[in-house]
Amino acid sequence: MKPAVLTRYRVMAYVTGVWLLLLCLCMVFKYGFDTGEDVTFYVSQVHGVLYMIYLAVSFDLAWKMKWRIERILLIMLAGTVPFASFVAERKIAQAVQESGRIAQPA
Repeated sequence: MKPAVLTRYRVMAYVTGVWLLLLCLCMVFKYGFDTGEDVTFYVSQVHGVLYMIYLAVSFDLAWKMKWRIERILLIMLAGTVPFASFVAERKIAQAVQESGRIAQPA
């Protein structure tokens, strides 16, 4: 497997996680302080698109690693819980590197 597969996953895990935290902050302002409804709408739309990309990239990595469906679903769900994508990214990156399935650059 090429190192780019893991790199794509790691980047999307961080990007999705950051946008999810931003969305949570927007929700606090929208429902807690009754402000920022327009910003919340746009942030939610961006997070939704990024999450779909995260799903595709996560599935690509998991498929190439030949992981079980349960593990694949847990990885995919990590983009829906604040901070979970950061934790999952570290564990997944470590598991992939320890597996030795990444082709080392020449």
